Amino acid sequence: MAHSYRELIAWQKAKELAVSVYRETESFPKREIYGLVSQLRRASVSVPSNIAEGQGRATRGEFSQFLGHARGSLLEVQTQLEISSELGYIDNHRFVALSNKSDEVLRVLNGLIDSMSKRPPQSKF
Repeated sequence: MAHSYRELIAWQKAKELAVSVYRETESFPKREIYGLVSQLRRASVSVPSNIAEGQGRATRGEFSQFLGHARGSLLEVQTQLEISSELGYIDNHRFVALSNKSDEVLRVLNGLIDSMSKRPPQSKF
């Protein structure tokens, strides 16, 4: 298992997604600064943040709990991206790219969550 959260592929990909969301929301209407822009940015940053915080916890159970929080935030991001697309704030090409990126994060995150449940109980990770 990784010694640092920075070594986790799930964290790396989640951070890339958060940066992409920040860049994409720069072009949203100014009236959305406290709406979808704020929600998308907060949820997207929450994904790698929860992975990092969980990896720094003392037990596997705590790590798994934070990975669950990260997955929940990622599903929020996916929902908010769909709403943004339907409102015309994101063009179809960019929406597909962000959706693919978020789906990849979900696959890797689910793999990490699954691996946590299969490890022997005596080790932290």
